[in-house]
Amino acid sequence: MNADQEDQKITRPKGQESLQEEVEKKEREKPVLFGTASGVFIPTLLTILGVIMYLREGWVVGNAGLAGAWLIIILSFSITACTGLSLSSVTTNIKIGAGGAFSVISQSLGLEVGGSVGIPLYLAQALAVTMYIFGFRSGWLWMFPGHSPLVIDIAVFLILFIIAFISAGLAFKIQYLILAAIIVSLVSIGASAVRGSMQYPVQWWGRFAGSPETGFSGTTFWAVFAVFFPASTGIMAGANMSGELKNPRRSIPLGTLGAIGLSLVIYLLLAYWLARSAPTDTLMRNYTVMIDMAAWGPLVIAGLLGATFSSALSSMVGSPRILQALGSRDIIPAGKWFAARTKKGEPRNALFLTGGIVLGSLLLRNLNAIAPLITMFFLITYAMINVVVLIEQRLGLVSFRPLFKVPRFVPLIGALGCVTVMFIINPVFGFVAVGAVLVIHMLLIRKHLRAPYGDVRSGLLVAVAEWAAKKVNELTVSKERTWKANLLVPAEDPERIQGFSDLIKDLAYPKGFLKIVGLTGKKKEEELDEKLPDIADKFSEKGLFAAWTVITAATFGDNLKAGIETFGGTFFKPNILFMTIPEDKSRDQEAMDLLQICKDNNIGAVILDRHEKEEGKGQFINVWLDASENEWQIGKDLGKNDLALLVAYKLKLNRKAELRLVARTPEKEKARSYLRAVAETARIPNVHIQITGTEDVEDIPEAFINILSVPSDEGTEALRQFKKELDTSVLFTMDSGAENALA
Repeated sequence: MNADQEDQKITRPKGQESLQEEVEKKEREKPVLFGTASGVFIPTLLTILGVIMYLREGWVVGNAGLAGAWLIIILSFSITACTGLSLSSVTTNIKIGAGGAFSVISQSLGLEVGGSVGIPLYLAQALAVTMYIFGFRSGWLWMFPGHSPLVIDIAVFLILFIIAFISAGLAFKIQYLILAAIIVSLVSIGASAVRGSMQYPVQWWGRFAGSPETGFSGTTFWAVFAVFFPASTGIMAGANMSGELKNPRRSIPLGTLGAIGLSLVIYLLLAYWLARSAPTDTLMRNYTVMIDMAAWGPLVIAGLLGATFSSALSSMVGSPRILQALGSRDIIPAGKWFAARTKKGEPRNALFLTGGIVLGSLLLRNLNAIAPLITMFFLITYAMINVVVLIEQRLGLVSFRPLFKVPRFVPLIGALGCVTVMFIINPVFGFVAVGAVLVIHMLLIRKHLRAPYGDVRSGLLVAVAEWAAKKVNELTVSKERTWKANLLVPAEDPERIQGFSDLIKDLAYPKGFLKIVGLTGKKKEEELDEKLPDIADKFSEKGLFAAWTVITAATFGDNLKAGIETFGGTFFKPNILFMTIPEDKSRDQEAMDLLQICKDNNIGAVILDRHEKEEGKGQFINVWLDASENEWQIGKDLGKNDLALLVAYKLKLNRKAELRLVARTPEKEKARSYLRAVAETARIPNVHIQITGTEDVEDIPEAFINILSVPSDEGTEALRQFKKELDTSVLFTMDSGAENALA
């Protein structure tokens, strides 16, 4: 190993590993991994083929008729299929981690968005276990009506918890048995058709009479759709296991889309069989018509029990993995504890909390009131997956090159469909769910989460900025009203900037920005590269956007001229050069040359001559205005005094200081009227006014800083004289012509 390689090895930041090291580490810590069939296809299929298929599809056909039922099924699965296609596309573009949808959304839109969706998704998955247990209990009580409902619920929960505690592998092995039970139940239905059950004519469009619970008082197409739609969800059952798949890029698209396609065919065929096998009234009144009409009813019961148990098991296994992923990114309290896994990769700490939530909700005995909210959280998750693909496609970043590409209309239909269905099912819960996500997002923003991977938020913001820049350039109106203090600060010696960093911040905060140009000469380029990022970060911590660069040229003047000319061609360009009076008088001419460069490039300037006195809050700022050329008459602007007044106003706000307008002239009454007009027209309240004679500087009350425009044709030595006379720090300003304090 050569010296350079040793250096790289020693100085690599803690926690950052090479790609090869990450791969080797994952190989060592790899849990038991699952393939496409066991890890994605079967759990997704079993979740979709659930209780609604067995107990509510007949009711849907009875109300809507066969054509209406097919339309409802196709609409539902179209939204699900679009989401599945979007999920497939994005998972073939990224290295998806644990947490399924949480990982997908986080890697594109950031941890805050991923967490704001992931937390409700986890709770929805956990509470879904309870809903599936209740569905299992309904089927069980159909066979054994004398059994205690609470005992059934607790017993099923314990079985589910034990299976999930042992391992996901055991859960997936059990699902093969459940799949066999569902297949046998469908065979029983098929045998009924062969035996001649389909004797009734098809009613293509129904009367939408309603349900027995409402006395058949009537319903609507969309109300029936709302009942059926949850049957088409459950596509995240496989994606939730993303961290434990052998090849998630291959397994998630194949398994998810395969399960959606097969289940769609099953639902369509069952709707036809039901429409032909029982009269409309029976379909609407008898929720167990599928059991009654099958060749062997107990086999359908077994399928119903297996489907609900399987759905509960998938959620019991999948939801702790979402919680574990949330914990690993420090999104939730006690994140490290929830992020822990066993040597075999089982998130048992997360499973304990999930079990507690399920058990607590079971004891409530009825979740019907919040059942729609659970569906809302699933729909928000699906919508966000579609939004991720929409954004990635629209940005056109080279990093988005999925192996599985989908047309743009696919995620658009998926996103709009999910949002529309939310408010069709229950508008109130739709708003509650969106509100909950927004609240969580705001809380997570305050945590300042840091992800170990990048996301596309910067690309999205750049795209918006580029669009806005184009629109602004199309406008021909003056930009005086949109003026902000955007500072260009030359830095030969970074330590000097820190000495007046508070003043720089107060000049630009909150909407302006700061660009620091490191100039080689006093310091080497390597030293500037090392120190300037820290200085920029400190400004950012104070709430001021700061960026930096280093320019190498022969002289200070050439350096800064190159910087001004470079930034002059950018859209977000600096409009004020911040500089100080040279300590070395031999550089006075250099300073005057810089002011000329600013004039030539239409950039304003502020020049600080700093006094040893402290610059505190709540003190006075003196602004010297000279309008003798205009004979003390207010005009459309303040001539060469606009920048002085604007800078003073910024300091007044940020320092919580008092502002005093000062004029030095023998025409005191004219000047006083002029200063009052300036204060009123410039809309600056609580302004003090002071007029003095031409030589009566000592009559001016003390201030922590005096601000005045650069006197015409005066050199830097004349500027130094002001500090001696005023005995304070002095800030000289030179307008660029783009400022207008009266705008």
